[in-house]
Amino acid sequence: MIDNWRDAFVDLAYFAASVLFIVGLKRLSSPASARQGNQLAMVGMLVAVVATLFTRGFENSNYILIIVGIALGGALGYLPARRVKMTAMPQMVAIFNGMGGATAALVSIAEFSHKTDIPGGEAVSIVLGTIIGAVSFTGSAIAFLKLQELMSGRPIVYPNQKPINAALFGGIAVLSLLTLVLYDGNLTLARVLLTLVFVASLVLGALVVVPIGGADMPVVIALLNSATGLAAALTGFVLNNQALVVAGALVGASGTLLTLLMARAMNRKVTNVLFGAFGGGAIASGAAASTGEAKPIREISAEDAAVPLAYAQRVVIVPGYGLAVAQAQHGVRELADMLQERGVDVRYAIHPVAGRMPGHMNVLLAEANVPYDDLYEMDDINDDFAKTDVALVIGANDVTNPAARADTSSPIYGMPILNVDHASQIIVLKRSMKSGFAGIENELFHDPKTTMLFGDAKETINRLIGAVKAA
Repeated sequence: MIDNWRDAFVDLAYFAASVLFIVGLKRLSSPASARQGNQLAMVGMLVAVVATLFTRGFENSNYILIIVGIALGGALGYLPARRVKMTAMPQMVAIFNGMGGATAALVSIAEFSHKTDIPGGEAVSIVLGTIIGAVSFTGSAIAFLKLQELMSGRPIVYPNQKPINAALFGGIAVLSLLTLVLYDGNLTLARVLLTLVFVASLVLGALVVVPIGGADMPVVIALLNSATGLAAALTGFVLNNQALVVAGALVGASGTLLTLLMARAMNRKVTNVLFGAFGGGAIASGAAASTGEAKPIREISAEDAAVPLAYAQRVVIVPGYGLAVAQAQHGVRELADMLQERGVDVRYAIHPVAGRMPGHMNVLLAEANVPYDDLYEMDDINDDFAKTDVALVIGANDVTNPAARADTSSPIYGMPILNVDHASQIIVLKRSMKSGFAGIENELFHDPKTTMLFGDAKETINRLIGAVKAA
């Protein structure tokens, strides 16, 4: 009787946790409700963890060890999350995602190691969870190293790269099939084979991501996040944990959708991202451009830039990664408030892949209390650039490059961009003429309507604020 009540409590708690996960994910779709969505998902996870401690079979567990593990894991997650800068958020997502993949793979191996009676469907889940989790772990680790600039962000290619990866994938498939064939008769050998599958999958994850350039890392992170969710769902089947199945399925589905949306925003196919070594051609193109005749640019001072801003009717601010690096979001908000007090219509144009991952700019500006109603997605504001007096570009590069529309030889050709070049006047704030993630020169900088204001974005914005006050 007690066991029946316990099972009912656990099932009800898992159902409540699943509802909280789904509602929380839905609330993440808008910056205005994202914080609440995150909190709901956190409560859901807490409910799921507590319910798991009451599942049948846990009464013989070492609760002290479990509590110590939760405390250590919580501390290791809390401290980096509190200290990480907004510019490093993609790296944190990558490494946390990798940890999830590693956990799914190790749990699958552990279950295979101590169980003697394994149903066929569970054995398939164990093998797939091991493969996907291991690939996600090392793939995410390489993405972290590239984004953190501990490894070159350029595509790293080597001779016979694709045949080697294909052979390794084939070897993993053969070992996996042998594991599934032998586990029912020779469990010891099957366990050895599964360990080999794990090791080979770790190698494959690294080899698949190494040739991908830094410009495509956001797409890779989203795809690996999807893989981790799938691995977690498979582990949920192995552990007979419904909450883990639901959570993993949600992560897998949302990660897949995000991957497709990002690839579409960059006018790229996911297969091209994974196998095209994007960045190699772009870097070569950028290098070639740098050896040719230098194109003219017009450099101005903060005082010169302040005049058209102060007396404009419509200003559109285009934030990019340079703004995030300089932590200039609070200054931008102050500048916008000052212009609005003078009667200027100020809005922000957000490209889907501005920064290093979707939502990066939204969160950054929300941190400075920029009103959500002032943020406009690319499709909603692109037609308005033609009616804009001044477009203020802060650190955005590839997402404003007209070559994406006009230059068929450009590696970003076909990528939807912000129509900044349609504005009456363009002021670009940049630290230098260094190219963006794609490694190519931005034709916008040489447009006759464009003026360049060089320097650290935070310092430049502060100078602009002072100049607008004096205008």
